Amino acid sequence: MSHLAVTILLPYIFSSHYQIILSLYRTKTLPMYKAISFFGLFALFSFSVLADTPLRPGVWRASIHREDGKAIVFNLDIQQLKGQTVLYIVNGLERMLVKDVKAVKDSLFIDMPVFESSFKLKIESKDSLSGTWIKRGALKDNEMPFTASAKQAYRFLPVNGEARANVSGKWKIDFINSKGTEPAVGTFNQKGSEVTGSILTPTGDYRYLSGTVTGDLLQLSTFDGVHAMYFTATVKDNALLDAKVFSSKAPVQEWTGIKDANASLPDEKLTTLKDGEDGTLDFSFQDLDGKQVSIKDKRFKDKVVIIQLMGSWCPNCMDETAFMSEYYNKNKQRGVEMIGLAYEYTTDVQRSRTSLRKFQKRFDVKYPLLITPVTVTDPQRTEKTLPQITPIKMFPTTLIVGRDGKIAEITTDFFGPGTGDYYTKFVTEFETKINKLLSK
Repeated sequence: MSHLAVTILLPYIFSSHYQIILSLYRTKTLPMYKAISFFGLFALFSFSVLADTPLRPGVWRASIHREDGKAIVFNLDIQQLKGQTVLYIVNGLERMLVKDVKAVKDSLFIDMPVFESSFKLKIESKDSLSGTWIKRGALKDNEMPFTASAKQAYRFLPVNGEARANVSGKWKIDFINSKGTEPAVGTFNQKGSEVTGSILTPTGDYRYLSGTVTGDLLQLSTFDGVHAMYFTATVKDNALLDAKVFSSKAPVQEWTGIKDANASLPDEKLTTLKDGEDGTLDFSFQDLDGKQVSIKDKRFKDKVVIIQLMGSWCPNCMDETAFMSEYYNKNKQRGVEMIGLAYEYTTDVQRSRTSLRKFQKRFDVKYPLLITPVTVTDPQRTEKTLPQITPIKMFPTTLIVGRDGKIAEITTDFFGPGTGDYYTKFVTEFETKINKLLSK
């Protein structure tokens, strides 16, 4: 019998069974507790069938809709994995697996694997979804309308025909704001009309960007659960003109770009050891199981200790945690230890613990993640947790402690895998630093 035939006949099958059970109960042939059990079993089975609404497998076009009419688009790839519906969020070279996908009748609930980010959707048909994207924040949640269609597998339409420009290479970029400009570096790779790459700023990178050049129009976008961004620009004579960026609900921001093979970010130390400090740290915070962990514990003595200042809300911290976890698992026997110090949105320990466990599970983190007793927005966050250093300006920031128990270096030079050569350079330099400290 076909799946469709079973689905059509089930209501009649269950209806006749309900009538039989009810008749047996009324004639006292079937005890009440058994009747209730049978009713529950059939109801559960009926619910499971109703919840198993098939979605068309393959690539979908997803859109987060702004009030100004602009849409931040990205792609979903919906698949079956071991009999379960899963989806991949696709941004260029990245395919982010999302397993927490639940269908209830005509509703679909999707929980992102790392951040406090989710979707509440209605299944309009097997190839159409609509609803809301929800991103939890420090003070209030950010909610935006969302739609997705399997009938559109593209990211951006070739509205201006074939590409008349090639944006491959490095770009000197300036983001324009009320205080002036913020420097950035763009690194792009174009094949035909398809473009991938990233944009780096002094406080991190925008991870994996993906898009097109059609005619002289450059369009790039990304979505990872926190970043929801759409970039547009006109490409003319190695310049990016009339450029705008649309980020979640934020006001439209202008930017400019000039092609420059020597483009670079300012070389400055954002966080340093305070004058008069010898580099010895003294902190103790609870891990995700409520156990107190101190930098002075025996497990860290005579080890090279890498301290990751991070937050479960931070996309670059996600990429750094993926790298750090793999590095730790391969090198802990050499005398390497790690600690993650988390600065979260609120002082609600349970909320922080739940969010950080996503990091722990996703990246197989075997080193302790500690919850600091301050929020990331607390202006005294550094003084209350790490008074030996100057204010923490960005996340992630990394403190590297030598075998002597003193800070050897404070770095803010992490760039994720979406940045290509910048990530490769980071990995090489990081491994060189740690090898040198281990040899002492």
